[in-house]
Amino acid sequence: MVVCDFDLNFTFISCGWEGSETDARVLRSALKNGFQVPPDKFYLVDGGYANTPYFLAPYRGVRYHLKEFAHGRRRPQNHRELFNHRHAVLRNHIERA
Repeated sequence: MVVCDFDLNFTFISCGWEGSETDARVLRSALKNGFQVPPDKFYLVDGGYANTPYFLAPYRGVRYHLKEFAHGRRRPQNHRELFNHRHAVLRNHIERA
């Protein structure tokens, strides 16, 4: 698990977990071992995490991946698709990091 700021600087890294471990367990361990969400902030997380006041995951069962919106073929049709599209754009930066 890694956490980046908007400048793509790593601000937290939790390593040593097997790839088959669940995202939720890795997050629970990080929270128990000192990882904190700054006051009045939140983190964007992928669909493997739960939606909480501090962690915003995309809507499930709604278009999400950027290629599904590619080349303006189909713009977001409702607030959930719009949220997922903007979430994916921001998370794309993290994936590149």
